[in-house]
Amino acid sequence: MSEDKTLLLVDGSSYLYRAYHALPDLRGPGGVPTGAVHGMVAMMKRLREQVPSGHAVCVFDAPGKTFRDEWYPQYKAHRAPMPDDLRKQIEPIHEVVKLLGWPVLMVPGIEADDAIGTLACIGAQSGHRVVVSTGDKDLAQLVNERVTLINTMSNETLDIEGVKAKFGVPPDRIIDYLTLIGDAVDNVPGVEKVGPKTAAKWIADHGSLDGVIAAAASIKGVAGENLRKALDWLPQGRRLITVVTDCDLADHVIGWPTLDALELKPVDNDGLLGFYERFGFKAFRKELEASLGRTSAAAGAPSVGAGAVAVPTDASVSRAASALTLPPLALAREYECITSRERLDAWLEVLRGAPLTAIDTETDSLDPMRARIVGISFATEPGRAAYVPLAHDYPGAPDQLPLDDVLALMKPWLEDAAAAKVGQNIKYDQHVFANHGIEVRGYTHDTLLQSYVLEAHLKHSLESLAERHLGRQGLSYEQVCGKGANQIPFSQVDVAQATTYSGEDSEMTLHVHQTLWPQIEAEPGLRGIYERIEMPVSTILERVERNGVLIDAALLATQSRELAERMLALEREAYELAGQPFNLGSPKQIGEILFGRLGLPVKKKTASGAPSTDEDVLQELAADYPLPAKLLEHRSLSKLKGTYTDKLPLMVNPSTGRVHTNYAQAVAVTGRLSSNDPNLQNIPIRTPEGRRVREAFIAPAGHKIISADYSQIELRIMAHISGDPGLTKAFAEGMDVHRATASEVFGIAPDTVTSEQRRYAKTINFGLIYGMGAFGLAQSLGIDQKAARNYIDRYFDRFAGVKRYMDETKARAAELGYVETLFGRRIYLPEIRGGNGPRRSGAERQAINAPMQGTAADLIKLAMIAVQGALDTEQRATRMVMQVHDELVLEVPEAELDWAKEAVPRLMAGVASFSVPLLAEVGVGMNWDEAH
Repeated sequence: MSEDKTLLLVDGSSYLYRAYHALPDLRGPGGVPTGAVHGMVAMMKRLREQVPSGHAVCVFDAPGKTFRDEWYPQYKAHRAPMPDDLRKQIEPIHEVVKLLGWPVLMVPGIEADDAIGTLACIGAQSGHRVVVSTGDKDLAQLVNERVTLINTMSNETLDIEGVKAKFGVPPDRIIDYLTLIGDAVDNVPGVEKVGPKTAAKWIADHGSLDGVIAAAASIKGVAGENLRKALDWLPQGRRLITVVTDCDLADHVIGWPTLDALELKPVDNDGLLGFYERFGFKAFRKELEASLGRTSAAAGAPSVGAGAVAVPTDASVSRAASALTLPPLALAREYECITSRERLDAWLEVLRGAPLTAIDTETDSLDPMRARIVGISFATEPGRAAYVPLAHDYPGAPDQLPLDDVLALMKPWLEDAAAAKVGQNIKYDQHVFANHGIEVRGYTHDTLLQSYVLEAHLKHSLESLAERHLGRQGLSYEQVCGKGANQIPFSQVDVAQATTYSGEDSEMTLHVHQTLWPQIEAEPGLRGIYERIEMPVSTILERVERNGVLIDAALLATQSRELAERMLALEREAYELAGQPFNLGSPKQIGEILFGRLGLPVKKKTASGAPSTDEDVLQELAADYPLPAKLLEHRSLSKLKGTYTDKLPLMVNPSTGRVHTNYAQAVAVTGRLSSNDPNLQNIPIRTPEGRRVREAFIAPAGHKIISADYSQIELRIMAHISGDPGLTKAFAEGMDVHRATASEVFGIAPDTVTSEQRRYAKTINFGLIYGMGAFGLAQSLGIDQKAARNYIDRYFDRFAGVKRYMDETKARAAELGYVETLFGRRIYLPEIRGGNGPRRSGAERQAINAPMQGTAADLIKLAMIAVQGALDTEQRATRMVMQVHDELVLEVPEAELDWAKEAVPRLMAGVASFSVPLLAEVGVGMNWDEAH
């Protein structure tokens, strides 16, 4: 059918919400929010290219109540009000959609869905092919031979068969289906505890909602009881769910009921250029000027004058646009299941000639050190992939190629460094292949890390990336394997479904890479972080994790017994202070004892109104009362026992005799690594009991443990970033920086500084780099706020460069929405412009500290690369076994001890050149505590 007989109806309200939530907080001249406007431009331009049509309209909800509110006052009662920043963008969105050639329709008193339903009905009756672009499942009730839904965000097309496949009912039963399950978004109740599967089954069994209602008395179980309770409501629910298709649009569509007024118009290029100039859309403006053969008179000049808050850079606009770049609607989805040697050989030939291949493993475990392969998939282009099932063992599973034979055939390609590969979280797959004796080489890209470098504050799962950057949705793990107690291992998944699931993972990874990599390439700072730091560190972390660390299980068992004895003694002491026994693990009972029986002052309350017994409250009370102090000590020992002394021996890998943590690389927005299963970074070191746990991390016979730790790294970074002469001089001359600070703050000679004054200065030094104010400093030092304010004022008088850095950093962060490390890592602060008072203040504190913490994270990663590089180059037997904050822990043969003590700190200090010297200090011992 020709494009002039196609009517394209766009659900503008769903589009603008999608645009608002998908993009970062972009700002135009004067600080006006522009993210949703930018997203609408990107989506509407692309949709016009994808779905050629002669007639079209973008339909928005009009403000105010509709007839459904009169029918049911609670309709949409739970919906949050439109965010203020989005509300400010509604008029510009309507304006730019019109400039792009789209008719715009808003009808007071009816919802956009009803206007779309009416237009779809008229269009179909007049012989048009009707395409509705929406993500709203309610509009599936409109689908028929002439009406199709497309969801450009998920690359989904719903015709009659598509609706049946998705919902389990045909389009003419969608109203019945939705009435039974309800609509939580619109606050339309359904039948309690009746979900999609039950609703579809009932309709299949009884033909319709009316049939279900007629059979209600015979439907058994809890669902039947709930159905009978809802019988009086269901007619009203159906009325609310039903899209009205006969609205009178005569006052809003010229010539109604003909569609002549809805012709898609040419783009108003001059109007668009002015709009782009007004809102600071430099990238869109340049693109349009280039297409028109014009050159901007202001090319290269800032598009806003002095005093403007922020204009997104071309690069940030490009990244934002990619979040809403729509995929081709006709993207192929061809997933081949390989069960013959002939087809495997053919695909291996394809892989050997491919410039880049995405690869993914399906396994029997999430533990990377123990996982075994169930199947392997690979893709060399989006939309096309292959899956090799290898260990599916359910009854009736098809014959599969032998695992060992397949791995032997694939090993040369997998270990070929010249065969470029991409994956999502490649470290896991490297472990999996290593479990089978294969050291994968040639990983040049990791989409997890690409996302982390570009947008560390967002989610980085493949599911999130595909939806955010491609508008695609694939099968989820839960859809394939189930969840909870009913979850099956992947080896039990039907091979055909596993082929689709794993094939999607591979080809979507490649598709995501094709979207993210050009954005990283375009920005040298981000490319440096990705290529020089994150990708090399990923490979090193896999080696560190496989190395593991040796622990003394017998020593931990002894510590557990001693902790248990001390906890019992504390319980007895607590009972005596309370005057009765009680459960020290029960907040309710603790509250009754502290605030009821003993009458201690209530410091704060929980959300339910009960007096809080959290750690902050107990810390405050412990200053004046003995029982809270006992409770805190008991909690500390209980956590230490449960998390470490009891648990660590159970986590020893039986194959290696060691504990293997996992270092999550894409979690902390500052770039710091996160250790888990077990968490080796949070072992407390301020208590003797915590330090003793480190004694259990030991060196094997003939080896020593070396701990190499950057000294006062964040203060050194502060001195370099701020350029403050006082701090710079203290470090350059090797002075005790806290003593030097105390000398300045208290106005005394360095050699007369007391230990108490030095403690104050140390608290000020570290507190201020974390954005601490007078209130926080007063609490830390146990002084009043006025005295704390005086200390801060005196500090800033003496170290004016630090104050200047803080003020400039907060202002720049508010302007850009992010801060950067010295190496170019970008740390976004969403709340610094859009948050409320407390959240904005928190973001400002983070803005001060994040460049230092992030730079420190970059430095320790560069140190890992430098140290591991030296170990490999010199073929040393020394192994890196842990990374903890600013510290590297190594297991060193005694023959290499002298080399390690000299080389490791030298390599760490040499990874960057600052205005103050970097210093790494080394300790040596038979265990981690001795070395540290």
